Amino acid sequence: MKLEFRKATIDDLDILTKTRIEVLRAANGLDDNIDMSRVERESRVYYENALTNDLHTAYLVFDGDDFIGAGGISYYTVMPTFHNPTGRKAYIMNMYTKPDHRRMGIATKTLDLLIQDAKKRGITSISLEATDMGRKLYERYGFISMSSEMELPV
Repeated sequence: MKLEFRKATIDDLDILTKTRIEVLRAANGLDDNIDMSRVERESRVYYENALTNDLHTAYLVFDGDDFIGAGGISYYTVMPTFHNPTGRKAYIMNMYTKPDHRRMGIATKTLDLLIQDAKKRGITSISLEATDMGRKLYERYGFISMSSEMELPV
């Protein structure tokens, strides 16, 4: 096994977009019959804008020529608070490792690369949504469950 962790660039739009759909299908248990064309178009627009404006960092993981994993972190700003005086935040997303490569430290290394990127930018607030499968990885890394955040699905 020859692993390569590669920071994605604008030249990787096709694989980033394809990977996003693969991750969403896997995380949500969606089969190939579910139409994801709109999500795919919007994801491409997102990546194009976010990579051009340095608002997202993504890592792609390969075993030789085979894509086996990914992870991303989005950067955004909210109003400053006492606990976050800059208001700069980051959100981890699109963490994925293909099933036959799991339990080999790939997700941990990807997560570490993303968090290093955030720290270099001076980010002090990083959040994410965890699947049941990923929760232990994030807890081992030091993420804690939040009890004060709420969401209104509209």
